[in-house]
Amino acid sequence: MNPQNTQTPEVADVELVNRAQAGELSAFEALTTRYERRVFSLAVRMLRQEQDAEDVTQQTFLSALENLSGFRGEASFATWLFRIATHAALKIIRKRKGLKTVSLEEATEETGDVDSVPHPEFIADWRQSPEQLVQKHEIQRLLDEALSKLDEKHRLVFLLRDVEGFSVKETAEALGLTEANTKVRLLRARLQLREQLTRSLGDPDKQVRQKHDHAH
Repeated sequence: MNPQNTQTPEVADVELVNRAQAGELSAFEALTTRYERRVFSLAVRMLRQEQDAEDVTQQTFLSALENLSGFRGEASFATWLFRIATHAALKIIRKRKGLKTVSLEEATEETGDVDSVPHPEFIADWRQSPEQLVQKHEIQRLLDEALSKLDEKHRLVFLLRDVEGFSVKETAEALGLTEANTKVRLLRARLQLREQLTRSLGDPDKQVRQKHDHAH
């Protein structure tokens, strides 16, 4: 393999990981280049402060390098990396709150009852959901603005599940929640984001009343 190709998408993560585990530093540097922007973006959205996000990004890759020998591939490298970033960001969030230990499951939604989720007052007829729109660069600013208005407990669940692609189980484990609680928070986040984004992206002439979509 030509070393010049180590940073191209054609080189699979698993190959770069294997080479990095064998001591090839350039392979780990290629993984860093591939994911550092996404890790930083996740950290900014979680923490809403660039300096803290930079610290989390640096800590994430240092921790990944230190623990790379223990990576066994049960999950993808990306998921493993984002878990490290999530835990690093949560430490900062907890420190900000002055909490020695934190259960993000405290407060509301502990019952996991989706029937308790309120219906948005305004939902226009538009095809793509917030979790699909997150992939589109042209509405990134609108989405970030809408995300910033969510409560932290809802924003974090949406970021991990719909932005980074964690499963419900992985999201629950990362945040210290039950899966039922995670699903309710995800549903609330999606509904709130849909309502906010609809005002910018929807066609008011096609306003419809819509039943709940259960979180997956």
